[in-house]
Amino acid sequence: MTFALQDFSLENYLQELRPLIDVDCGTYTKDGIEVVATQMQQKYLDMGWYVKRIDCGIAGTGLEVRNKPESSDIDVMLIGHMDTVFPEGTAAARPMTFDENRAYGPGVSDMKSGLLNVVHALRNMDKETLDKLSICICMNPDEEIGSLHSESWLKSVAVNAKNVLVAEAARADGSLVKARKGMARYRLTFAGKAAHAGNEPQNGRSAITEMANWVLAINNLTNFESGTTLNVGIAKGGAGANIVPDSAEAVVDVRFWDNDEYAEADANIRALTETPFVEGVTITVEREAHKPSMVPTEKTEALMALVEESGKELGIDIKWQEVGGGSDANLTAVMGIPTLDGLGPAGAGFHSADEYLELDTIEPRIKLLIKVLTKIAG
Repeated sequence: MTFALQDFSLENYLQELRPLIDVDCGTYTKDGIEVVATQMQQKYLDMGWYVKRIDCGIAGTGLEVRNKPESSDIDVMLIGHMDTVFPEGTAAARPMTFDENRAYGPGVSDMKSGLLNVVHALRNMDKETLDKLSICICMNPDEEIGSLHSESWLKSVAVNAKNVLVAEAARADGSLVKARKGMARYRLTFAGKAAHAGNEPQNGRSAITEMANWVLAINNLTNFESGTTLNVGIAKGGAGANIVPDSAEAVVDVRFWDNDEYAEADANIRALTETPFVEGVTITVEREAHKPSMVPTEKTEALMALVEESGKELGIDIKWQEVGGGSDANLTAVMGIPTLDGLGPAGAGFHSADEYLELDTIEPRIKLLIKVLTKIAG
């Protein structure tokens, strides 16, 4: 049983998508984020919704959009991010293009099309159904760096939400996301003592030697069986080959399914600072980002069943994936709120010049979102 969208044409959709793509809006590119936020704000104001601008500090503006601003409870919270990972100049170098099957451009599937699909779904819902729901849409400017400046705001809204749907892209095969690994990122700073490598190396304290021992110790914390992995992805230090290095720095990426196992790894990393491998070297550990893992609960499984039923009625085969990358879904799932991700149209090549959006999934995913919201209202 399918239905027609009253207000949809692919041509118009792509025209509306283009100005969201053809602007540099990498995290911390505040002017570009502002351009996207202003466009999104106007779309909801035109629908008669209430829009509140949120100050996310150095990351720029967030948007909190509601149909019932006076309601304390939220039946459905929809989340999407306005930032991309791309540097300034990318939009000019490769603006949005499309062919018969796909659209291309920075953020086309991660996740400007997801933001736009939410708008189109709400535009096409009948007033009677919308009146039964208290809906809140949050759009943040810094998801790509772990929502460092928007996490507290998102959580303060989510605490009143019964369900959370994240409009990140569906996977290339159309799969939605039921689980995401947690992630953490650490910056390790090593401070030693410089000395001439030829004349008095014994008087130096090598920050690089200390760092090298840390790399091996951190590698030993990886558990491939449980999925807790630690990767020292950046390592640098020293000023010259003839100097015992007095400084070094490493950046560590951690991924995990088990939040308790991650807590143990975190404690182990911090404990290493108390017993340096090289006497006289001091180590500073700074956790720059953290998102807990997103693992389905019984309530989440009930929401999954509702999505599957919606898909069946529309002739969409709903598949699920567990993925290694984090999103804002991680933040709400750990609060015990039923949370699903990948509700946007399908795409792939995220964070690369090969990023694309599958055009034939746009309209079906708008319909799926409408059907899911309608069932929640019922």
